[in-house]
Amino acid sequence: MNFVNVMPPEMLNEPKSRGEVVRLNYHTETYDEDGSKPLEKGAWVYLPHGYDKSKPYNILYLLHGGGVSEDWWFKMFPDTLTILDNMIEKGVCEPLIIVTPTYYRGDKTDEKADYVTENFKTELRRDLIPAAEREYSTYARGDVSEKNLIATRSHRAFAGLSLGSMTTYRAAFYNNFDLFSYYGPFSGCCGPFGNHAVEVERILSTLENGLAKGYKLDYMLCCNGTADIAYPEHKDIMEQVEARSHILKRGENYDFFVIPGAVHDMKAWQLHLYHALQIFFTK
Repeated sequence: MNFVNVMPPEMLNEPKSRGEVVRLNYHTETYDEDGSKPLEKGAWVYLPHGYDKSKPYNILYLLHGGGVSEDWWFKMFPDTLTILDNMIEKGVCEPLIIVTPTYYRGDKTDEKADYVTENFKTELRRDLIPAAEREYSTYARGDVSEKNLIATRSHRAFAGLSLGSMTTYRAAFYNNFDLFSYYGPFSGCCGPFGNHAVEVERILSTLENGLAKGYKLDYMLCCNGTADIAYPEHKDIMEQVEARSHILKRGENYDFFVIPGAVHDMKAWQLHLYHALQIFFTK
């Protein structure tokens, strides 16, 4: 993989063909603690140009950062769509489906990071994935039974930025490793107040337990910038993991891409996505 430190200019040109962004509405009972009506939620779904319901597509679940919503990647930063359209049009990556949900409950965006990043695991497994893969043509082919979702894990990826990067570890990696085989943590693992030793052990045990059950890691692409506030903790944790793990192998199923001078911003995160999509579903 040839990593670049700046988005290639041709990725920002007007593409000849555009994909489509559609709304996925679903409900979740994950938060129905008081017996009230299940929470209605929504996500945006990118369907590549020429989307054909008769063909299966790989799928990426892509999260935003703290204090915003599912609008972040596609609505607040529509140039993300330009990048995706160009990548697919130019053959840089294969056509795929991308779902951008939110871990927040409605307008409750002030919840503690530890809670939302960990608790999203249940909604992800029970509600979001079944809703998305029942509606759109993935390798699950509409069969969203747990057995089939596990069987098709190599066609499913999860990535996120900042608080979404923490969620990538906690909700998707630690708690749903049997459903995903590709991961993209962009900017952070546990936040500035997290316990590095705890995260290291969780990562190692997830890899070991997964391998014992027959679930291999196809690829984890960690990304950050040297001037990103989340870089020191992310770097330290993954260096400890890499030093101790016999499973993670640079260039085979793992890498840590670093942009010199990059900060905690969308320009860097779009570049991380650009690189991830050249690796995901190719191993």
